[in-house]
Amino acid sequence: MSRRRLTVLGFLGSTLDQGRRGPARWERWRPTVSLCQHEDLLIDRLVLLHGSRYQGLARAVAADVTQVSPETAVELEVMEIADPWDLEETYGALRDFARRYPFDPTREDYLAHITTGTHIAQISLFLLVESRHIPARLIQTSPPPTPDGNASGSYTIIDLDLSRYDSIARRFQKERTEGLSFLKAGIETKNAAYNRLIERVEQVAIASRDPVLLCGPTGSGKSQLARRIYELKKTRRQVGGELVEVNCATLRGDAAMSTLFGHVRGAYTGAAEARGGMLRKADKGVLFLDEIGELGLDEQAMLLRAIEDKTFFPVGSDKEVHSDFQLIAGTNRDLVDRVVSGRFREDLLARINLWTFLLPGLRERPEDIEPNLEFELERVGDDLKQRLTISREARERYLTFARSADARWSGNFRDFGASLRRMATLCEGGRISLSEVDDEIERLRTHWRSERAAANEAPESDGSLDRLLGAGRLAALDRFDRIQLEEVVRVCRSARSLSEAGRVLFAASRANRATTNDADRLRKYLARYGLTLQTIQAG
Repeated sequence: MSRRRLTVLGFLGSTLDQGRRGPARWERWRPTVSLCQHEDLLIDRLVLLHGSRYQGLARAVAADVTQVSPETAVELEVMEIADPWDLEETYGALRDFARRYPFDPTREDYLAHITTGTHIAQISLFLLVESRHIPARLIQTSPPPTPDGNASGSYTIIDLDLSRYDSIARRFQKERTEGLSFLKAGIETKNAAYNRLIERVEQVAIASRDPVLLCGPTGSGKSQLARRIYELKKTRRQVGGELVEVNCATLRGDAAMSTLFGHVRGAYTGAAEARGGMLRKADKGVLFLDEIGELGLDEQAMLLRAIEDKTFFPVGSDKEVHSDFQLIAGTNRDLVDRVVSGRFREDLLARINLWTFLLPGLRERPEDIEPNLEFELERVGDDLKQRLTISREARERYLTFARSADARWSGNFRDFGASLRRMATLCEGGRISLSEVDDEIERLRTHWRSERAAANEAPESDGSLDRLLGAGRLAALDRFDRIQLEEVVRVCRSARSLSEAGRVLFAASRANRATTNDADRLRKYLARYGLTLQTIQAG
């Protein structure tokens, strides 16, 4: 089998490749010449990049290469770089060279020599090889360890294809797994949709400093996720400042402007001292604005400018203040509806809507209730300074109820955590028994009945059934059937498949069936009304 041709490209070393005149020049290690002196590295073509002012040195080096390696053809390539320490200029010149050079990796191999040239040139070569704009591996040459050693020195070939390095791949996978686990507070969640959401959050948190919008019902974990995004970025040294949290629902009047943007002394009645404001405090860090939909229109306008320009005016001041922060916003509101009603600025929504994540409620993640039970037991036990356990019968009774249609979980994980805390506080010896579980289930049922009564609740329609069935067919439904169908449609709209929707809707009865085909069961139910998952999601 014939050997593949080898081409090496690199910069002329204006200092390292210099040699004394006459035979004495062979006593000095010159990286470009020595590159061609290795018997086990047969170079067919050497492409030598250099500025026009070094043409004499380039020709002399080319002649010496021909002398030590007659089979190596030397191509002198003039590359004019006015400032070789300018990254943009150097990288651009190399990129232009790579675009026009007739690389043919199907027929020959390429090496990029990164020993010569300025550090900026070496970095540029590295980047272009790593991005595959130059289809090569890197080669690094080194002088002999002692002056009387082999004048050719040594060389090392570096392959930047990271897929070849199992240990590096394992390390990257380990770091990513640790990042995902960190964002989930170490909870081994099983809901596939939620796990995919957290994977995307982790990617964005590491790669971007653009605003992040966390949507979801009250208690779905927006604040906790925002804190963990900050901690993840902090461990990666991507933020140097602190996490500043503000609940926009608590801001009113002059206090809203002052809290966010600060004020100067005497800006308004009662402003006896100057105040820095939360945006300034978040400089180099992360600003978490929870319930951003409650922010006033004036504050929204100033926030938009602060996001885009990193500057704002404190109240009563004509001097701009700079703050470079990343924004994480949280809301349980439909911000599009608030834009339509004139309560939220469309331009601000467009700016913060780049990365939007919808956190599902607890009822939409029944398979995650058990791992969250373990997490809450450990967390509450740490707070109460005791080890908490729950009997097997009590665990099964509580989990069956928590996954059932009776479990409203209107406050989502906030309600769930409070429920575990009550049982842990009332149990004896740190062990939750059936007695505490039965009492808690009755308490929750009573509380949720009161919520329904206070709201005079037949669930408020969002108009989806009217659109799906038409007004005539909808009027013919009994109230009982309508309420049931609205809940089924709500679950189907957020599910990826009939099977997933069925797992949510039939969670309690699944345990009592030898075989489960939730998708078929749900398909037949929808067919009674002439509906399919596709028509529901098309809406």
